[in-house]
Amino acid sequence: MRLFERLSDVPPGFGPSAVTIGKFDGVHAGHRAVIADLRAVAAERGLVSTIVTFDRNPLAVLAPEKCPDALISNSQKVELLEAAGVDATLMLTFDREFSEQSPTKFVTDVLVNALSARVVFVGSDFRFGAKGAGNVDLLERLGAEHNFEVRRIGEVTIGGTRRASSTWIRELLESGDVVAAADLLERLPSIRSVVVHGEQRGRELGYPTANLSPDLEGLIPADGVYAAFATVDGVSYPAAVSIGNNPTFEGVPQKQVEAHLLDQELDLYGKPIEVAFVDYVRTMQKFDSVDQLVTQMRLDEDRIRTILGLSQRF
Repeated sequence: MRLFERLSDVPPGFGPSAVTIGKFDGVHAGHRAVIADLRAVAAERGLVSTIVTFDRNPLAVLAPEKCPDALISNSQKVELLEAAGVDATLMLTFDREFSEQSPTKFVTDVLVNALSARVVFVGSDFRFGAKGAGNVDLLERLGAEHNFEVRRIGEVTIGGTRRASSTWIRELLESGDVVAAADLLERLPSIRSVVVHGEQRGRELGYPTANLSPDLEGLIPADGVYAAFATVDGVSYPAAVSIGNNPTFEGVPQKQVEAHLLDQELDLYGKPIEVAFVDYVRTMQKFDSVDQLVTQMRLDEDRIRTILGLSQRF
């Protein structure tokens, strides 16, 4: 996949293209359905399948107080779009200047001059240009003027009840329901960071953990214990993951993520790690003693081994 991070990166003569425009936060089931239609039309008509997206949620500029946390980082988004099979992605910087351009300028600069669009897929509620002045009706009129077709995207519903959306996935993760979130994402929800030094309490208890730096990519699920897979150096390991401040001890930061790789003794400090969540096991609890905590950790491990299809400890 070719990645362009500014209009000037798009080479002269690019296209002609089939384009869809959106935030693509999560690259979830709804997004993937649109991408499948985009690719099919592009293949049928000999066009370059192209995503136009943004380096941040537009609300981060237009209404920061209403802007939700992102499900994925920009680098994760690029990887997921590439895996979905699109030919090119244009990730534009959404700043104040960009937000103030007219709808006509956006269409002329991006869709016509840069991408030579022949087909443009958008949702029926698509808005563009300063103060959202542009709508699909205007886009269709501009398409007729500049020789591109506008196709309205139908809603993708799950179970015939609710539209697949980043908002819904965010709600699921915030409640710890990583199984339902995975169904909407069509992949396991995951976070990425670097392993940093912790207090080594887990090691003293017989459960050494990889502590993730709080500077991470992806949306952290609700506090609790999870069955997961941790990937380091391209190898995936079954893991028990704790999220929260571990109230049995003092001084643990909020939303601390710790991963215990089952049956492994690895030096992970300083290494990038990705944690993919499989299932929720239990809530974060405060125990009256360390012995009670260790007993619960053993029960957690047994359940996690069952969830992940592993043999039990001996």
